Amino acid sequence: MLNFLAKRLLGLLPTLFIVAVLVFLFVHLLPGDPARLAAGPEADDATVALVRSDLGLDKPLPQQFVQFFWRIAHGDFGVSTRSKRPVSAEIGERFMPTLLLTLVSMVWAVIFGMAVGITSAVWRNRWPDRLGMTLAVSGISFPAFALGMLLMEIFSVKLGWLPVVGDGSWQSYVLPSLTLGAAVAAVMARFTRASFVEVMHEDFVRTARAKGVPEWLVIVKHSLRNAMIPVVTMMGLQFGFLLGGSIVVEVVFNWPGLGRLLVDAVAMRDYPVIQAEVLLFSLEFIVINLVVDVLYAVINPTIRFK
Repeated sequence: MLNFLAKRLLGLLPTLFIVAVLVFLFVHLLPGDPARLAAGPEADDATVALVRSDLGLDKPLPQQFVQFFWRIAHGDFGVSTRSKRPVSAEIGERFMPTLLLTLVSMVWAVIFGMAVGITSAVWRNRWPDRLGMTLAVSGISFPAFALGMLLMEIFSVKLGWLPVVGDGSWQSYVLPSLTLGAAVAAVMARFTRASFVEVMHEDFVRTARAKGVPEWLVIVKHSLRNAMIPVVTMMGLQFGFLLGGSIVVEVVFNWPGLGRLLVDAVAMRDYPVIQAEVLLFSLEFIVINLVVDVLYAVINPTIRFK
């Protein structure tokens, strides 16, 4: 296991290098002049040239990339062209709101999705199955921004039960987490159902039933653990998508997180913030995949890594 972890951690370096190159090229292909945006609409050409020189944008592209890579190798992501603050400080302030929102969304989505999926598998082709899969299809089909505005209109504007925007209270997490986790819960429900249906037709399940094992014990002890490996894979991927895909939800609810920061950075062509956030999201996906691989061995002890 230790050798496996060491190899995977070393494998992070070339992956992050490739991502850094692609991110650097991508942000420089964005239309618009960040120096002009940073200087302001009233600035003259001389002022814009000074700002461009201060940002290092007047240097050749290869030289800019070398300086960019040298800084991130030393943990320095530069200074935001929009706020003139260190990028690490900007991201540090926005990271926890996004992480907490993602965790809350993931917890309820996994619990609800797995419950619906298991129920649909146990009562397959009956009304609980049809109801559960109808809810799952609805959750996947309904756009996040539309669901967020609908929930806001009902529970914030009409009923006044919950705040419209994030204010740090637990109530402010309800609507954004429901919006963000709806699609994940739907995917988890469908994936859990498919995995359970397959496992419940295995020989060891029929043997347990033939021995007179109670049905609830067959489901919890024999079926659940064996069906969890593909489900854990989906959980890891969905968690990564939640972290990186919270942009729309954060914009709808004006949530002070990384997604909102990224939208503002793209609008202002804030290269350092854009580069740092995309690298952070890439690192999160890699780490989550590593954690999922380790969980395989925890769920199924027969799995060994080399």
